Amino acid sequence: MTSVSHTPAHGVPSETGTDHGRPPGRHVTSSHATGALNFAEADGTREKREEDIALKVRDLNFYYGQHHALHDISMDYPARRVTAMIGPSGCGKSTLLRVFNRIYDLYPGQRATGEVMFDGCNILDRDINLDVLRARVGMVFQKPTPFPMSIYDNIAFGVKLHERLSRAEMDARVEDVLTRVALWNEVRDRLKAPATGLSGGQQQRLCIARSIATRPEVLLLDEPTSALDPISTARIEELLDELKHDFTIAIVTHNMQQAARCADRVAFFFMGRLIEVDAADRIFTNPRQQQTQDYITGRFG
Repeated sequence: MTSVSHTPAHGVPSETGTDHGRPPGRHVTSSHATGALNFAEADGTREKREEDIALKVRDLNFYYGQHHALHDISMDYPARRVTAMIGPSGCGKSTLLRVFNRIYDLYPGQRATGEVMFDGCNILDRDINLDVLRARVGMVFQKPTPFPMSIYDNIAFGVKLHERLSRAEMDARVEDVLTRVALWNEVRDRLKAPATGLSGGQQQRLCIARSIATRPEVLLLDEPTSALDPISTARIEELLDELKHDFTIAIVTHNMQQAARCADRVAFFFMGRLIEVDAADRIFTNPRQQQTQDYITGRFG
């Protein structure tokens, strides 16, 4: 087995270049965005991120108490692309995902060091507004987690925390996000029904709709289809291909075929270290590291 290689902070593999078929950037215009994370904004327009990178991770380490879970992680997440994180259970990929919206702050003894740059700020800084961060960096978990309220209120709840919308505007927002996740036609006549009455696949699409309702720039997905049937899984995968036109997506998956189908870039992790990150087709056809080759061919897992 080859030794683990670390990606240097100044030489992170990334897909660069202009995305000519899409707008140069997304701008949050709702009231919660402006200056809330000490971001440099003028008249609601942010400076274009360097090389159109949404998240820039440098020398990131993470600890569960005394356990060192992530070691010197450095990589970029290009804007409006799907980056899949693969690796055996316990390798740190889900831990990394949880760093990006600081959900670990809810648990005593967990801490991160290094930098995660998002829109010009290190989100690990103490003065970051976590409520605003989590509105701009949405997350969907492994199992569907609908709130114990109506389908409509599942969408409206988070929006109300950050924006003041009229009823007509809220209705339009709800319809918009449910349409985007291909759920509107299935629930339009029962928006006041409990969300828990939906099927598993519908619940997960609702959770994605709930996450994008606050107009985030980044969407985190932690094995979003692992508890779903093949038909529901296919719908989620089709949805990701649509959503990446407007959102930067980071997805954790154990499904190699899913990563190959959905991802533009793939990062392989092993024992808390980033082994390799590259374009998806290269990772699955000609990886640079033997450990990556061994994992994707099933020699270990």
